[in-house]
Amino acid sequence: MAQPSSRLAEAPEQHRRIPAAVLVGVIPALFLVVFFAWPVVAIMHRGFVDTTGAFDPGGTLAILMQPSVWSIAAFTVGQAAASTVLTLAVGLPIAWMLARVDIPGRTLLRVLVTVPFVLPTVVVGITFRALFAQDGPLGFLGLDGTVWAILIAHVFFNVAVVARTVGSVWAHLDPRAELAARTLGASPLRAWWTVTVPALRPAITSAAAVVFLFCATSFGVVLVLGGSRYRTLETEIYLQTVQVFDLRTAAALSLLQMATIAVAIAVATLSEPGRKQSMSLRPMTATSRKPQGTQWCGVAAVLALIGVVLVLPPVLLIIRSLRRRGEWSLEGYRLLFSARAGTNGFEAAALSIRTATDAAILALTMGVLAAIAVSRLQGRYAWIADGAILLPLGISAVTVGFGILITLGHLPGDLRRSALIVPIAQALIATPLVVRVVLPALRSVGEHLRDSAAILGASPARVWWSVDFPLVARSIAAAAGFAFVIALGEFGATSFLARASEPTLPVLIGRLIARPGVDNVSMALSGAVVLLALTAAVIAIVEVARIRDIGEF
Repeated sequence: MAQPSSRLAEAPEQHRRIPAAVLVGVIPALFLVVFFAWPVVAIMHRGFVDTTGAFDPGGTLAILMQPSVWSIAAFTVGQAAASTVLTLAVGLPIAWMLARVDIPGRTLLRVLVTVPFVLPTVVVGITFRALFAQDGPLGFLGLDGTVWAILIAHVFFNVAVVARTVGSVWAHLDPRAELAARTLGASPLRAWWTVTVPALRPAITSAAAVVFLFCATSFGVVLVLGGSRYRTLETEIYLQTVQVFDLRTAAALSLLQMATIAVAIAVATLSEPGRKQSMSLRPMTATSRKPQGTQWCGVAAVLALIGVVLVLPPVLLIIRSLRRRGEWSLEGYRLLFSARAGTNGFEAAALSIRTATDAAILALTMGVLAAIAVSRLQGRYAWIADGAILLPLGISAVTVGFGILITLGHLPGDLRRSALIVPIAQALIATPLVVRVVLPALRSVGEHLRDSAAILGASPARVWWSVDFPLVARSIAAAAGFAFVIALGEFGATSFLARASEPTLPVLIGRLIARPGVDNVSMALSGAVVLLALTAAVIAIVEVARIRDIGEF
């Protein structure tokens, strides 16, 4: 009779928790509905009506059936798929070293791997444009203006997704299973392929889907490196809106892009249950070992890979920013931070920091509340919530910015004229990352700790503050840092929403690189280095603060 009694006692507790989780999630849900779902639905509606406002799906279909549209869509999918394959090839060896090898300087390695992911896309684009230009350090490779420049830039930008997502799972796998296979006569490669890879497959699939999603919606990289020769759905939506002023075509292309992105989000979300592991709040140092024998060759190869792919481009960018007409010079920095009309770097940097701070506070509030709600859900409800939270990360920032422009004028006060519109758009993009950092830490908190506090009479809010918060505080601090750097470098939506007279630093860099002249190029490169330094500094602080191997990034 003990079992039925226990179940009867548990049932009311479960029913009590579900409403609490729903109530906690109401605020972020409303935030997403007003500032994300409504603008996206408005874009979809705009795609199906003609200039008179009449419902005209035939006209939308005619736009989407144009050969030029299919060519752009094919290039979007093709370059995203190729970039994903190359990113996996580079990211998996790095994931192995971060998860299994205990060498000095692991924190520095994590910083080096993570910084490219949170760099502004316009900075990544400018970096590789400067490197591959005919007079650049890597101009002899002949990659300037080719699709390979875009693919390599995407690998640089997205390696952290594979290395950190797969590495966080790899670090928690019991190495004894692979050792047992080795004992039974399997070669190291066969043991890895038959034992480790099946265990990592959900994480690899999820990481690949997220990388594909980022590459398919890449904006700054393709805009800077592709120019008019290579166009994706993302850049075409921007051009149709800003240059051609054809909102019907832009909306129709947004619909096509949403359909493409929905597939990637579905794959990433379906892979989530298989990727979840039981995690401890302590670093899983037991799974990493000092390299021995031939392992040093693998470590050396991976370190060389990190040096070439992730360290060399920023170093060459810094050198390039200090070279002007073949001579060493700080003229680019001086011009950037001068009082020249429209190019005052101090004002742009200050505005970027202010808006990024506001966006980080907003994203952290919404993300933590959403993580608390999702962590208490079970089964299909948790799966649906996970997918819903990932949506702002998947829908293009350009589409979101476009949608905000055509909807928020209907709210009281017309938020389109408010200084809050940019932080709101940036927070939408940063919130999913906050959830991805905080949610695994919340799920790792032992339920028995919460139950003990509740039995002693603590309210749900007191339980969270006294039990959960102390254990996940460092993850929340890390999430705040990630949110700040994501907002600091956001370019797609901000380029739509920032006032022409008040550009953020990424928007100012984008404008400078589009102008001819040595001065403009020098200022753009100098601005890119400033953003690189700010991003690296924040990520270094995050790596010191965060809980090892807890969270996806």
